[in-house]
Amino acid sequence: MDSIKPNRREFLGIVGGLAGATIAAGAWAAPTEPAGRVRIGVAGGSFGAGFHWHEDPGCEVYGVSDLLEDRLQNLVNRYGCGRTYPSLEAMIDDENIDAIAVFTGAPDHVRHCVAAMEAGKHVISAVPAALTLEGCAELVATKERTGAKYMMAETSYYRWPCITARRLFADGAFGVLKYVEGEYYHPMIGSDSSDLMRMPKREGGGPTWRFGLPPMLYPTHSSGFLVGVSGERLVEVSCIGTLGWDVGFLDNIYGNPFDNSVALFTTSSGNIFRCNVMWNAWHHGERAQWFGDKLSLFMDSWSGQPYALKPRDGGDVLVQPDYWPLVPEAMRYDTGHGASHPFLSHEFITAILEDREPAVNVYEAVAMTAPGIVAQESALRGGEHLPVPQFDPAPA
Repeated sequence: MDSIKPNRREFLGIVGGLAGATIAAGAWAAPTEPAGRVRIGVAGGSFGAGFHWHEDPGCEVYGVSDLLEDRLQNLVNRYGCGRTYPSLEAMIDDENIDAIAVFTGAPDHVRHCVAAMEAGKHVISAVPAALTLEGCAELVATKERTGAKYMMAETSYYRWPCITARRLFADGAFGVLKYVEGEYYHPMIGSDSSDLMRMPKREGGGPTWRFGLPPMLYPTHSSGFLVGVSGERLVEVSCIGTLGWDVGFLDNIYGNPFDNSVALFTTSSGNIFRCNVMWNAWHHGERAQWFGDKLSLFMDSWSGQPYALKPRDGGDVLVQPDYWPLVPEAMRYDTGHGASHPFLSHEFITAILEDREPAVNVYEAVAMTAPGIVAQESALRGGEHLPVPQFDPAPA
């Protein structure tokens, strides 16, 4: 969910074909004053230094941690917090901390999140939630056992076209959402010359966890455009990949030969979702298209495709609505990933203060993550159709 909703008439006015219109700031209710403050500890001074915890009136950055001194200093500088910890584990042990932001390496996400929740902390984690189906199950079981809040910081969920798509879907404007495309391109991530593939020389220059990473084990920037809009689950998949020529795909800990992968999924509503994740194709960033039988929405992209909302009856809308009023004023600037970071920050803090589940809760997180794990297995089997296990709670 989004914590603040626009005036329905104003929003539907866009759908009705008011070309060039945007949602005026006055159509939004301002964020309310928080009832308290969440004391958060932030681990991981690369991606983790790009969020807005210190600018949310409901949050205090209580401490920071990274094993590398330069990245630790990134966190100190960004959040103005001088309280540092020698390890994530030491930070988790501090009883003064309410929540932990886990922005560590992907293979450690489950272990770190489980440890934090077991210690009574709420958790927000970088993507992906897990790299195995067993890890997905462990996250769900730990959240259910401890009662802690868990959120995955999936940036696609709060890219502005995705917010628009989610609201259009909720209002039935798409009609039947028959087909969705979600794509993520990160060129040269698979190259041995990429600094994402190897540690700095000061750390020995060895491979990072990204060395040879199967594209479909990092699916959520793409799958979030479907699961995060309609709430549908991905129930069956056939996937193929291209064989990577770089050294990272010739021998890696994952046994993965693919540098690019394309998956076709069947959704729980019987519709189609195409998912691209590519490390070695000359394109960049995230992109989505949503095709309904009454209306379609096209996200702008690095290649030059413009944003466009196209109703069947005409009256195209080519201007993206303004969603800055969803977050406190101090947080209204872009620090990456389509201006999603302030929205992710505010949603996590607000969910804790309101004692509700965050938007990308543990069930949504594994619904975005697990399909990619199965897709990789499908690709290894030559595109075999495979069922995707589901982790949602049984109906009451």
